[in-house]
Amino acid sequence: MAFQGPPEDQIAIRALIDSYTDAVFRRDAQAWGATWAEDALWNLAGTKVRGRDAIVGLWTQAMAGFPFVAFFAQIGSLAIAGDRATGRVYTHEYLELADGSVSRPIGQYLDVYTRTGGGWRFAERHFSILKETQSQ
Repeated sequence: MAFQGPPEDQIAIRALIDSYTDAVFRRDAQAWGATWAEDALWNLAGTKVRGRDAIVGLWTQAMAGFPFVAFFAQIGSLAIAGDRATGRVYTHEYLELADGSVSRPIGQYLDVYTRTGGGWRFAERHFSILKETQSQ
């Protein structure tokens, strides 16, 4: 079965993913950063960054290159074991670049979640692009 674990934890992790998605749309670095554990790892298609502050720094720098970003996420699997969980999340992005061109990557996150004193957070996110189309 693709979804395993207590329903209340499944709902909380889904809310974490939704909060991340909403923060991307709003370009809210503080809200986006709050979804990560302090010592988290972000593997962005081979670029590995560890620690919430460094992750937020890379995201802020990347977002500066896009006048408009739309980000959609769909959870594909979730397995919860105590205070740790793993999941797979599919993404569809619409990225408008400074030159007016558009990129539409479809990606996949392989996630590790951890329960903290503040609730569930991303401990690791490993992103890969499954397909990308571009237009002028």
